[in-house]
Amino acid sequence: MKRDKGKAKLMKKSELNKKNPGNGRRKFIRGTALALGAVSLVPRHVLGRGFVAPSDKVNLAFIGLGKQSRGLAVNLIKNNAEIIACSDVWTTKNEWFKDHVAKTHGEIWGTARKNGVQSFHNYLEMLELEAIDGVVIASPDHWHARHVMDSLRADKDVYCEKPLSHNIVEGRKMVKAVNKAQAVLQVGSMQRSWENFRRACELVRNGYLGTIQKVEVNVGDPARPYDLKGEDIPAEVNWNHWCGPAPLLAYNHRLSPASNDVKFWPDWRLFQETGGGILSDWGAHMFDIVQWALGTDHTGPVELLPPSDAGAVRGLKMYYANGIEVEHKDFGRGWGVRFFGSEGKMDISRSYFETTPEALAKTPLSGTDVNLYKSINHTLNWLESMRSRKKPICDVETGHRSATICHLANIAYRLNRRLEWDPQKEKFIKDGEANKLRSRKDRKFA
Repeated sequence: MKRDKGKAKLMKKSELNKKNPGNGRRKFIRGTALALGAVSLVPRHVLGRGFVAPSDKVNLAFIGLGKQSRGLAVNLIKNNAEIIACSDVWTTKNEWFKDHVAKTHGEIWGTARKNGVQSFHNYLEMLELEAIDGVVIASPDHWHARHVMDSLRADKDVYCEKPLSHNIVEGRKMVKAVNKAQAVLQVGSMQRSWENFRRACELVRNGYLGTIQKVEVNVGDPARPYDLKGEDIPAEVNWNHWCGPAPLLAYNHRLSPASNDVKFWPDWRLFQETGGGILSDWGAHMFDIVQWALGTDHTGPVELLPPSDAGAVRGLKMYYANGIEVEHKDFGRGWGVRFFGSEGKMDISRSYFETTPEALAKTPLSGTDVNLYKSINHTLNWLESMRSRKKPICDVETGHRSATICHLANIAYRLNRRLEWDPQKEKFIKDGEANKLRSRKDRKFA
């Protein structure tokens, strides 16, 4: 596969190794210390930048300090990671996050941190800190690609919230960049680290439901154009930078509130300019489970058939090359997935795991069955992967393919016509208009 040669490409490996010695030591680590089983004895100064010895505490930075950052910080601190820096375009959120980390550290470990969290309004300045091993990206979707690519250039590993991308083309660029940098990237589709979801996927993968004929996925509506009423821009935010590569939108507190102490999740998720609708926001969880169960993490559907009603927000059917139909449909049980097989049926979500016949849900796997990647904690899995340099449970290719299904669904609802998709070339067949929607033209901003 040819490397991407666009504006977002990484430096040549020779240049990257000169500036970041850690990259030049990757072969040494894999070929000597790991082979000898002695990596836990290798000190940080030998490993170089970009490597963390298993005996060391991982130093992390956060980009995007909204509501999602709260739980992520708690989980990472519980797993003994050290959060040393943060960045947001809101001054209020920078201050809140620093207090949140200090308080959480005290509650969990019983001691205050010796050094406070450094905060930055410009994340690029933060990425210059050599002490940072990994970056947690919890910014709105329209910023993910830039934050990931810039973190990779700075020789950091990455945890990026789902969906990985805002569009298909930038997702593939991230895959290429992660592979080129030999970085560890975990996508925040944490249901892969939940036992019930793994068990459900193992039942499907090993044929306990028989031949899968159809899957129904209930998640929210597709994205719509931005339509919120403009309000005065608060002094505490650099609104131009919040919009960043997206169009310069009229400010509204529902899009991005000044405080995280609000009872709603910010509405940037709903709009084409900044997200992918709840179809994408929750689809990155539920379509991801479909992909895992069907064993299609490196491919996707080949045909999309939207409902005849142009205004419909459910009813899209997607077909895989093996004939399996996946329908975006409300089957009346909240966000979840329903599998129909020749020998049984299964419903799986965060609140239920039920099969017909009932006993299937508790059926133990046989010694010859496929056992899927087991992770008991999604953030810990990332930290462990940073040390071992092994792939995490939801690596960049996996996250890209699951996000792509959400993007395909949004495009099909938007164009309201049958589409043929080539999952290898990642292009629509003979449809120039649809292919243009695989990417966007970024806004220039200073």
